[in-house]
Amino acid sequence: MAIFAIGDLHLSLGTDKPMDIFEGWDGYLPKLEQNWRRLITPEDTVVLAGDTSWAMKLETATADFAFLQSLPGQKWLLKGNHDYWWTTQRKMENYLAQQGFDTLHILHNNCCVVDGVALCGTRGWMFDDSEPQDAKVMAREVGRLKLSLAAAGALPKLVFLHYPPIYRGGEADDILAVLRDYGITQCWYGHLHGKAIRFAVQGAQGGVVYKLISADGLGFCPWKIRA
Repeated sequence: MAIFAIGDLHLSLGTDKPMDIFEGWDGYLPKLEQNWRRLITPEDTVVLAGDTSWAMKLETATADFAFLQSLPGQKWLLKGNHDYWWTTQRKMENYLAQQGFDTLHILHNNCCVVDGVALCGTRGWMFDDSEPQDAKVMAREVGRLKLSLAAAGALPKLVFLHYPPIYRGGEADDILAVLRDYGITQCWYGHLHGKAIRFAVQGAQGGVVYKLISADGLGFCPWKIRA
């Protein structure tokens, strides 16, 4: 019952938006599938940290979700900034059930418990903009993170975000405050690609160990968190 994580798969099997045109993404889907099948068993759990599919609607995400369904393991999906197909939790869960995608689950205002450990998280938001609307979105994301952590009760907690909560030259103070308040010591995040990867904060900082898990940042190989 190992736990893995990877973000930013940017699947486009049902849409015309291939990632192979970007440097470092050539032939990434076969690489991802090969690495996934080599490492992950049906008993394992994988957190997908946002930007899973380029689809604009749930209906056009079916091919991407079918691909994920075909891979071993239970998958828990966070929202990313490009997950335009994302809708209400009830609609997404109903859709997954109707399609028979029984290994796909939504991580949103809740948590996933695996072998006595709670997997918690939310999308997060940009912290380098000062527009009023950005402050409102950040406040909502802070609330969602608190709901997820509260759902875990007294269990040990691991946190997953799409947006980085900390970056060279800046940090999301409100998100970091929640991590401190709940005693979080490990946090995984995605969103950063290509040249931006070099600015990622990784390792221990402020009592929390951070790890970037964007797909290209991991060489399209899911990251093993716990055996």
